[in-house]
Amino acid sequence: MERFSSQRGRERLKLYKLTAAGNDFLLFSGVCQPFSFYHRLARQCCLRRYAWGADGLLVVEKKERNFRMRIFNPDGSEAEMCGNGARCAALWIYLYKKRESNLTLLTKAGEIKAVVTKVYRPLRQCTFSKANIRVKMTPPTDLKLHFSLPLSSRSLSLSFINSGVPHTVIFVEGLEKIDIERLGALVRYHKHFAPAGTNVDFVEFIKDNFIRIRTYERGVEKETLACGTGIVASAILSKLRYSNPKLTNRVKVLTRSGETLEVSFNYEDNIISNVWLKGSAYLVGEIII
Repeated sequence: MERFSSQRGRERLKLYKLTAAGNDFLLFSGVCQPFSFYHRLARQCCLRRYAWGADGLLVVEKKERNFRMRIFNPDGSEAEMCGNGARCAALWIYLYKKRESNLTLLTKAGEIKAVVTKVYRPLRQCTFSKANIRVKMTPPTDLKLHFSLPLSSRSLSLSFINSGVPHTVIFVEGLEKIDIERLGALVRYHKHFAPAGTNVDFVEFIKDNFIRIRTYERGVEKETLACGTGIVASAILSKLRYSNPKLTNRVKVLTRSGETLEVSFNYEDNIISNVWLKGSAYLVGEIII
């Protein structure tokens, strides 16, 4: 493996490790760098076992009175946004830049509001800080319910929504028995979703307003312990398919990591709005390279 240079001139790089619902990230904030720099940093530092490892690289840049968040996948590609990444970025900004409960993040998918509450230092080993954070997601687009996708010798019944990034949702029974990485890759690379591809979420109902989810993430190219935009997509589509979202619009979502997050939204005149994702985020530590 080609090693990432530990210095740019004489300047050392500082990275921060954060995690939310099992999604872990490395965060970089400093002088704005070209795409090629972040591409290389993500590919080498997010690599498991040979480096620090992460589901993505967050880049936080100061933009006048607000902050811009960029997210780079482990393969070096840049995603439009990331729900759990946004919660981690909000925690970092609160701790290191401005101790304000209400923050604004600018992303390629649009503006995201974040609210930071209950910041404290837990007893959990190797964790510096924890907070409960909810983020207001960008309005979903490209909703498509109940369509069939030909796949090998059969067809799958799917639904699709862009909750900041594209997500295809498959409702299943026996979630633990599904071969997530094999089936997820087949859908993710299907010509129907070319050229951008799609994230793939497998969803099982537990009871009313409570679902379980597993996600194959585009750019990571495998199953992750959680996916914020996938949680949002799955929660919304579960209400549109099986319930009346006008009567109840809150859904609890159990992730692969074991943590439960909450999604709320408004639904009126076939328009989805005011989408919020709520859960905890942790600052794990700092890394100097």
